[in-house]
Amino acid sequence: MKEAELVSELSARLGWEKKDVEATLTTFGIVIGEKLSNNDTISLHGLGQFESKKKAERISVNPTNGKRYLIPPKLVLAFKPVVPLKTYLKTLDSHE
Repeated sequence: MKEAELVSELSARLGWEKKDVEATLTTFGIVIGEKLSNNDTISLHGLGQFESKKKAERISVNPTNGKRYLIPPKLVLAFKPVVPLKTYLKTLDSHE
């Protein structure tokens, strides 16, 4: 689903103007980004938990030339869905 489709769906379900939905989603994204960059954990009831994890620096080797590269540390986003959502998604896989 693309952002425009999400905005249209939320607009229809909530009875809001599309510009209000877009502003809400933009603000939501900014708040989530700020909190994750501060290493906070965000839990959304019925959806799951977002957290940022720090990956340590490491050495990688290019297999074609054997050259070694230092990969710097970085923050990565981790998402852990709630159990009912995981169960629901597993039932969808079994129907295909």
